[in-house]
Amino acid sequence: MRLINLVNNQELKEKLERDAEPRITLSFYQYAHILNPPFFRDHLYTRLSKEGIFGRIYVASEGVNGQISVPQSRHEGFCTALDEIDFLRGIRLNYAIEDNGKSFYKLIIKVRNKIVADGLDDHTFDVTRKGTHLSASAFNELVARPETIVVDMRNHYESEVGHFEGALLPEAATFREALPEVRDLLADKKDRPIVMYCTGGIRCEKASAWMKHNGFRQVYQLDGGIIEYARQVREQGLPNRFVGKNFVFDERLGERISGQVIARCHQCGAPCDTHVNCANDACHLLFIQCPDCAAAWEKCCSEKCRDFHRLSPGEQRERRKTEHFNGTRFGKGKYRAHRSEQPLH
Repeated sequence: MRLINLVNNQELKEKLERDAEPRITLSFYQYAHILNPPFFRDHLYTRLSKEGIFGRIYVASEGVNGQISVPQSRHEGFCTALDEIDFLRGIRLNYAIEDNGKSFYKLIIKVRNKIVADGLDDHTFDVTRKGTHLSASAFNELVARPETIVVDMRNHYESEVGHFEGALLPEAATFREALPEVRDLLADKKDRPIVMYCTGGIRCEKASAWMKHNGFRQVYQLDGGIIEYARQVREQGLPNRFVGKNFVFDERLGERISGQVIARCHQCGAPCDTHVNCANDACHLLFIQCPDCAAAWEKCCSEKCRDFHRLSPGEQRERRKTEHFNGTRFGKGKYRAHRSEQPLH
């Protein structure tokens, strides 16, 4: 069998929309020592394809990281497939809070240098020396103490739409930027309890090990991240300390955890926490856009992108050779037109 997908993306999306089979969205990760990542990647692709799995999985010598959707009728088969692999047997699966099953439309498994890009080149750093895991109830109890410092290890465009009350929110656009930023910000607080969190646990697990490596003595991490926290809060009737929406890396771009909308439209400043990608594929900027601006700008981030998006495919191909757009000028979510200017012309 082919170990990559060769079908047109639009055709796959349309096929998924027509499919009435219920699907379950979930994520998982595990740090482990994989001696032959390409071989493991091919084995995993072959095995998961048989179960009808869609999603995105990264494999590296340090472990595996996946966000996927599973046909409901094949969930048991998927779990069996994981249990066949020693270091994945019995791992925690983080199930989506809001889930229509349309989160992915094909299976992509890539070999990378690391399952989470961290920019670290310290061979004495051991990612398995992680911080203490906290359940939702233990997290609530610890962060209620005044000496505790809560740190959001996600990127700024994620924390902008939702975060835990009182959390330190780095301005970093990438995880590799956040690691040294957090270490330096807290350099004089190595004896304080440090509680780290992220979406599903994978980034704060590495970050907790990094902080311990740098001499921080009381390091904790939210087990399963925001996704598992929200599930436990709901099932156990616990107080919810998370405000807003949880950004997710699939077609949905977000799950609502609480009723508050804490972000604003990047174009007009109205309360809004809906992330979109600019409809101009030559730009594709990730930004927050309200329904009124989506209508006014035809789902684009600027007049320039709107006008370009109206051109024929042939005209677009020619102009892409010389034109530059917001998505080529700003990092993810960095564009903030409402703060200083109207959408760029």
